[in-house]
Parts: sequence; C-alpha cells; structure tokens
Amino acid sequence: METIKTLNKWANTHTYLPLDLIRIALGVFLFIKGINFMGNSEILMSLFKPMESMAGGMVIIHYVAPAHFIGGILIATGLLTRWAILAQLPILIGAIAINFVGEMDSNNLILALITLLACSFFLLYGSGKNSLDYYFKMQQ
Repeated sequence: METIKTLNKWANTHTYLPLDLIRIALGVFLFIKGINFMGNSEILMSLFKPMESMAGGMVIIHYVAPAHFIGGILIATGLLTRWAILAQLPILIGAIAINFVGEMDSNNLILALITLLACSFFLLYGSGKNSLDYYFKMQQ
C-alpha cells in the first residue's frame, strides 16, 4: 500500500496535461471498442474463432465488451483508473495472443501492443491531477 501512495505522490507532482489527454484518449478508444463489440458481436466472434474450442469461450466473449465499455468510461474520467486497467490487461494480452494462434493481422497486433503499453504505463502512473480520483481525494 505504501508503494501505491509513493507512486501517487510522485505522479501528482510530475503530472502533465498531455499525459492526462493520453489517458482520456485511451479511455475513449476503449469505450468506442466496447460499443463496437456490443453492436457487432459477429466481429468479436470472428476474433475468437481460433479459441472457440476452449472452455469458457462464451464467458470470455461476454466479458470483453462490457469491460471495454465500462473500463473506457472509468479510465477517461480518471475514476478507479488502476482497477479499470487491471480489468483490461487480460483482454489485451489475449488480443495479442490471438494474433499468434490464428490468422496474423499486423494492424490488430500493433493496436493491441500500443494499448497494452499505454495501459501498463497508466497502471504505474495512475490517473494524474486532472481526474476524479484526485478530485475526490482532495475533498477529504
């Protein structure tokens, strides 16, 4: 717990507006992907085609869209950012793995890698000063 407090103090003293804009853009991107997966479930089903024989495949499909949808909102607003990103990590790792199991799509692979790197950064950095986390913390 002390490590997280130390990271939060460092992040709050070294916060920059461009980093907050990147966090917001990441959240909006994940939100749009969630809407896209909800509206076009065929796309999501085709992505999971190589792993359809795995146990729990239908559970995974029903986890991805809401996790992107809700996680995107939380990340964009900066509320519970680290928890929302932790929910995204298994999805992003799976998105990278799907490219190696099934048909390789370099665009999807690059997009998943960039998103994973951005999420990993904000998992350590936190939500910054321009976020609801910081606002609620200051209200105490």
